[in-house]
Parts: sequence; C-alpha cells; structure tokens
Amino acid sequence: MRKSDPNVQATPTVQVIERMFQLIDTLASREEAMSLKEISEKTGLHPSTTHRILNDLATGRFVDRPEPGSYRLGMRLLELGNLVKGRLSVRDAALAPMRELHRLIQQPVNLSLRQGDEIVYVERAFSERSGMQVVRAIGGRAPLHLTSVGKLFLAADDPQRVRAYATRTGLSGHTKNSLTELPMLERELSKARQYGIARDNEELELGVRCMAAGIYDDQSRLVAGLSISSPADRLDEGWLPKLQATANEISEALGYKR
Repeated sequence: MRKSDPNVQATPTVQVIERMFQLIDTLASREEAMSLKEISEKTGLHPSTTHRILNDLATGRFVDRPEPGSYRLGMRLLELGNLVKGRLSVRDAALAPMRELHRLIQQPVNLSLRQGDEIVYVERAFSERSGMQVVRAIGGRAPLHLTSVGKLFLAADDPQRVRAYATRTGLSGHTKNSLTELPMLERELSKARQYGIARDNEELELGVRCMAAGIYDDQSRLVAGLSISSPADRLDEGWLPKLQATANEISEALGYKR
C-alpha cells in the first residue's frame, strides 16, 4: 500500500465544503470587501453557485455583506479563532503549574472553560492516591450554577445575564445541596465577587467538594477556572492560598497584570 505524501494537502470529500473553503480563502486574501463577480472569477465558480454558498455562510455569520453584492469575512470566524486561541494558550500555560499544585496537595486539579451555559473540563492533574471516586473526564461538561468554576463565570456576568441564565436553565439540581433558587445563587455569586474564589459544596456530586480560582488573560478577562476537587470530609482550607497562587501564575503567563 502506498503511503500518502504528507506534503500533499487532502481535499474535502464533499464538493460544497471544498467550494466553501475556496471562498473563505479567497476572502481572506483581501482586507477589503470583494464583489461577487471578482470572487467568482478568482475561485472559478459559477456566479450563481458562488452567490448561493456565500449567502449560506452569511447566515452563519462566517461572511458579512457590508453592501449589496459585496462580501468579506465575518465576525464569527474571529469569535471561533479567539476561542481556539484561548483554549490552547490557557491549557499550555496551565499544565505545569497544575501538576505542581497536584504534587503539593495530592488532590485532583481541574482546568475548566465556559461554553454557553456549561463548563467544559479541558485538563486535569490527578493520581490514584487522591482517594477520589469521581474524577471529571477531559471533555466532560457540567451546569455553571452547580460548579465552583461555573459560579466564577456567572459572578463575572451582570445581574440581568444571571437572571437570563436562570430562566433558560431552570436552575435544575443534581443533589439536595444544589442551588436551585435564584436568590440563593445570587448570594453565592456575591461572595464569589467579594473573595475572588467560588465553591461547590456537594452541589454537583454528593461526597465531592470543590474550590476554584479564576484565570485571566492580558485583557483582564476571565478565560478559565482552576479548581481542586476533594472528598467532602477532606477539603482543606489550607489549599486555598496555593490554589490562588497557581491561578495567578497561569494568569501572569497569559499576560495578566494585577
């Protein structure tokens, strides 16, 4: 069997996707908006085909139409690019400090990001010696209001956005400790804003407690959260300064200035 040449770029198997890539690459080659005629000529696609695909891309905000008949790359690409950049850079900056924190406390350390109304676990440092029965898998998700990191993100939102979140999700609970009423959640978020840390008191999983500190980028935006998970009866308040110092170290690596 012949091995594929790594220098030869693979082409999509679906023709419309290949054409979509052509159009995006063509728009990326120019800073200013381009006319339908020019785009069609550069890609070699029929104007009606070009028009149809561009309109579909515009529906998804991957393409903008500043004027009738002209097109440029859309803001959705910037949003997605920033999301990918944030995930990659945060994980790279966090990995070594997370492992060092785990070495010091011998409990699972989690790195989580917000995605919509949930947090996503993107990295972890743990060992069998931690005694934890439940360790969140990388790629796992959980509602914002049931997790320590999720509360940090909600605390960074204004009250109107928090109320909208509560309406969308219904603040459903997983355990008897879950905060399922908006006033209770708002009081918890007020503490998170005041102290810069948040907690999960067996709200997602009975028998598991967590504490979290925020990670900030060079624009002082909350981009991730670092949390320690522990059996409920073993959570040590002495870990908190170490957690905050580690989160600060990662933030500084991302360019954050206090």
